[in-house]
Amino acid sequence: MKTALSFAPLPAIQTDLLVVLAADTQTAKGPEVKPAPELLASDQAVKAAAAAVLASGEFKAGPNETLLIHAPAGLAARRLLIVGLGKQAKATVHDVRTAAGTAVRFIKPRGIRDLVLALPFGAGLPGGASARAAAEGAFVGDFDPDTYRSDRKDQSILSFTLAAPGADQGPHKSEIESGFHEGVIIGESQNFARSLVNEPGNKLTPTIFGQRAAQMAAEVGLQWEVHSTEKLHELKMGAFWSVSQGSEEPPALIILRYEPEGVTDGPVDGPVLGLVGKGITFDTGGISIKPADKMELMKYDMAGGAAMIGAMRAIALLKPRVRVLSIVCAAENMPDGKAQKPGDVQTAMSGKTIEIINTDAEGRLVLADGLAYARQLGATHLIDAATLTGACVIALGMVNAGAFSNDDPTYAKFDTALATSGEKFWRLPLGDEYADMIKSDIGDIKNTGGRWGGAITAAEFLHAFAEDTPWIHLDIAGVAWVEDSRPYIAKGPSGIAVRSILEWVRSY
Repeated sequence: MKTALSFAPLPAIQTDLLVVLAADTQTAKGPEVKPAPELLASDQAVKAAAAAVLASGEFKAGPNETLLIHAPAGLAARRLLIVGLGKQAKATVHDVRTAAGTAVRFIKPRGIRDLVLALPFGAGLPGGASARAAAEGAFVGDFDPDTYRSDRKDQSILSFTLAAPGADQGPHKSEIESGFHEGVIIGESQNFARSLVNEPGNKLTPTIFGQRAAQMAAEVGLQWEVHSTEKLHELKMGAFWSVSQGSEEPPALIILRYEPEGVTDGPVDGPVLGLVGKGITFDTGGISIKPADKMELMKYDMAGGAAMIGAMRAIALLKPRVRVLSIVCAAENMPDGKAQKPGDVQTAMSGKTIEIINTDAEGRLVLADGLAYARQLGATHLIDAATLTGACVIALGMVNAGAFSNDDPTYAKFDTALATSGEKFWRLPLGDEYADMIKSDIGDIKNTGGRWGGAITAAEFLHAFAEDTPWIHLDIAGVAWVEDSRPYIAKGPSGIAVRSILEWVRSY
């Protein structure tokens, strides 16, 4: 999708579709009170073109509500699409993001391939942040999962232009330009992660996953390495290897490094951020095999690893001044005759011994060695992401992802990052009582702690390998896959955590 920024007056812009956002300005309450929709545009010609239909009451400016006007009077645009943000008093840049996605998804099945979206005027929406959010939302809305349909009709948007009339003469021009540039990079990076998650297990084996990561790294200037079985044995990654040993597909240890410009080799003065992702390209559950129902979705069990790779792409292009390394542990979890069994004891890279209670609790095993390796490579702060537990989905539903941390200042930076990313995470507790639930009688630690508090005991398992390094764990199981299409995003992979991880990194 080509992108552009325009400062031309809205009535003069020739386009198939001009999109203007609207909000409900009604502040009174009561059963008889009607919405008062108002366009968030300063141009009187645009307001006049929509005045009659807004006065009719058929459009209420609800969140992601749409209204299409053909041949709007006084405008060069052939169509005018109005998208609602909801109540003006509550409107945020996150609503701008979803509105842009809604506009893109509205036109895709209608054969319209070019659109111009007017940057919202007023309503307390900062220009730079709104420009970034609009670009992100447009890319998110443009993604569709029907990659392998033989009758696929490419409905991709050809061009997306953000219109900020007159801003080139104002004090906020650079903010809008910078925000839009960032939004394009972040939107593309989130979609890159989604494209990986969308691939079926036979099209994205661990080996191919490594190849895709390496290709991306070479394109954007990241240092990269991809290793397999021999390296796992050399590093004594017994936990990681135990998951992959039941598959004919070899594992992949993916290592990406970002060095900020101007930083030379030598002692590290600042932090080194370690991004660790679970990359299970297909999860049958192993010997503790899953039910057949919806097992096909287990291709998305590498969404945490994809989020890290997508975030690294954005980091490489946005160039924050902090060192970052990423470890993605990719494997298949299969029930072969060589697969590990419940009751087996594995020795992790750190030397800790792990009693395997359930082979379907495999994500924490690969992450255990990934976290240990990131620390060995010099990471001073850690963040991991994984579609780790169904227990987290039961706790938080498919709205919030779970977050855990052993360090309040480190988590505070992540919490602040959410204000920019717009993603929803809810912090859950850790504690010695939960750690006691995964103590093993035969070894150091068990890989499950029973039915109760399953997301927390899984986090405590990882805590044992992060040790005292400041660390955040993201359990994204409930939100990595969109079960039903929404106005602003297609059914399928969401790309969750790319934006939040990026902003956490930039906070350093």
